[in-house]
Amino acid sequence: MAIEFQTEGRIFTIQTDATTYQMQADTYGHLLHLYYGETAAGSMEYLLTFEDRGFSGNPWEAGEDRTYSLDALPQEYPTQGTGDFRSPAMAVRDAGGVWGCHLRYQSHSIRKGKYSLPGLPAVYAEEEEAETLEIQMEDPDTGLAVTLYYGVLPRLDVITRAVKAENRGNSPLFLEKAQSACLDFLAGTYDLIQFYGRHAMERQFQRSALGHGAAVIGSRRGTSSHQYSPFVILAEPDTSENHGLCWGLSFVYSGPFKAEAEKDQYGQTRISMGIQDEMFSYCLKPGEAFYAPEVIMSCSGQGLGRLSRNFHKTIRHHICRGRWKLTPRPVLINNWEATYFGFTGSRILEIARQAAELGVEMMVLDDGWFGKRDSDCSGLGDWQVNEEKLGCSLAQLSEQIHGLGLQFGLWVEPEMVSEDSELYRKHPDWALAVPGRKPVRSRCQLVLDFSREDVVDYIYEQISRVLRSARIEYIKWDMNRSIAEVYSAAADRQNPGEILYRYVLGLYRFLERLNREYPELLIEGCSGGGGRFDAGMLYYTPQIWCSDNTDAMDRIRIQYGTSFGYPISAVGSHISAVPNHQNGRVTPMETRGLAAMAGSFGLELDLDKITEEEKACVRRQICQYHQDWNLIHNGDYYRLAAPEEGSELAAWMFAAADGSEALAAAAALDVHGNAPASLIRLKGLRAESEYRDEEGRIYSGSGLMRAGIPLPRFREPYGSWRLRLWEVNHDENK
Repeated sequence: MAIEFQTEGRIFTIQTDATTYQMQADTYGHLLHLYYGETAAGSMEYLLTFEDRGFSGNPWEAGEDRTYSLDALPQEYPTQGTGDFRSPAMAVRDAGGVWGCHLRYQSHSIRKGKYSLPGLPAVYAEEEEAETLEIQMEDPDTGLAVTLYYGVLPRLDVITRAVKAENRGNSPLFLEKAQSACLDFLAGTYDLIQFYGRHAMERQFQRSALGHGAAVIGSRRGTSSHQYSPFVILAEPDTSENHGLCWGLSFVYSGPFKAEAEKDQYGQTRISMGIQDEMFSYCLKPGEAFYAPEVIMSCSGQGLGRLSRNFHKTIRHHICRGRWKLTPRPVLINNWEATYFGFTGSRILEIARQAAELGVEMMVLDDGWFGKRDSDCSGLGDWQVNEEKLGCSLAQLSEQIHGLGLQFGLWVEPEMVSEDSELYRKHPDWALAVPGRKPVRSRCQLVLDFSREDVVDYIYEQISRVLRSARIEYIKWDMNRSIAEVYSAAADRQNPGEILYRYVLGLYRFLERLNREYPELLIEGCSGGGGRFDAGMLYYTPQIWCSDNTDAMDRIRIQYGTSFGYPISAVGSHISAVPNHQNGRVTPMETRGLAAMAGSFGLELDLDKITEEEKACVRRQICQYHQDWNLIHNGDYYRLAAPEEGSELAAWMFAAADGSEALAAAAALDVHGNAPASLIRLKGLRAESEYRDEEGRIYSGSGLMRAGIPLPRFREPYGSWRLRLWEVNHDENK
């Protein structure tokens, strides 16, 4: 069993293949956290220390014992009002305005399989792959009952956390904060690694020493955001890619979030993650329940690389679902950067004809095919095909594209509405806006109130009608603004502090229905690129457009940061034109293809404007991608050289789990005259084996990993290098 309960001392121990997690329900009923780290045996209760802490208060049950204080003890799920003045995981207010919640252990259950959460995405697993621990807590004063969920996937070194809060009292209760996971560390010095950014430059790596006080990141934007990723790492200072101890937390949620890391007065560290508590206040009526979304946790004693691969496997195999979970996805071309809004049906067909000659497998028609939509200032919400613009019906265009041997896809933005639209003129109350105030616009559009079931159902039927009208194998689901005004015309039926949470539930309900009714459809998530790149969306969309920035050099940096928490199979990435439309940079086609190949791979450019030599390069890359798809998407991913500020080189690689084959890649971030040689050490190979490259050269696995391999001299800006390896006599070496 991965989960054990020791009656004497009431100690819970969770064992994964390489880690141990332990907690204790003590004599007062408080659930104390004892340990989370590399595998350890026995009870860790001895780690707790008790001293009179002066201004640290003592619970009533402790009587005259001033050495017992929750302000200094490590806790599993700390609440506000207990005398613990660190940041709580839960804050509760009763109907009379009194704050405070005192949870006590009541009971627990252990079972095979993995729990699920109603209306929310969560890690799933077969019964033999996982175990679930549920711990029942209760506050006798308010009648609040809290269930702490722990899902354990031992082989992946993953533990998931989620929370259910239920009002068993007679009066309403208000959840003012409800985090999903909290970890307390008794001692140690740590670095916080987080991933900041902006639109078109998401998930930039930042590592900072965690000092006294609190480091807080999150989103107030209605989505998980471009600015901060709902994925963080706590690491010991000497932890590197291949060595050291680190912990990761990934939020399986697509709305506003908050992650806090706090070093307290006694040098203890607390890190927590959950829903953003600003603009959050959830009313629990008697008999009602609230579910806090899931957090995926993993611990690695072998560095950041192992931690990332734990998350990659978990998301690839236990978050992503459906036909496209592990199936090779079509190489597509999107017309956006080739035409923007200025296209006709015949222009789209011409792009498709040229793309088919290169080996592209799908044509995607982006924004502008519906309603009165010739700019981004009108038409959203009117999901009727503009046949005048296309010169034919959508079904006819789709059939012509299929006649070229290509599949067909569409761009949609279901959560948005334009003021210049028939939908808004008919239903202005369906937009999130404050009555009597001028709305805050972004990209000339407003946000539909997806907290309302009637709005979600209407838009679903409009999009579904389009999907039924033609052969459509793919949709790109976009969301191109943040939510500024949190007010619903239906707010008389709910607490306004619930709107953003209910909005996300509405989004998930739409996507779940879409997945169920169109199981063959490939859905790519997008929010102005990577503005909603999170594990929650990946439960419904197996890939997400990583960034609206398609420049190869910027994409290498964006995809580097993304790789810490998310698998390559989740990354939407395309070859685009030069000079690049976002920053004007000119990079070689080989490098653009190599960067795009570390993702879903596709094209986003005007094929009339590339040379025959570049077309030949694209053909080769598409063939290579098909040959290497399984290795790239299902192999182990290694970061070899980080594209940090001032770095001259970025390098990464993919290796089969058994070491039988590998693909290494590198790109020059800068070039110099008379430059020294650059060597990179490969990873994931078998030290005792030999490897052959495409030219027939033979290398030893130990040499490639321990001594490295020199890269060729890059004689042009932003040059690139690729090395494909196969184990010699693989079958004999197994």
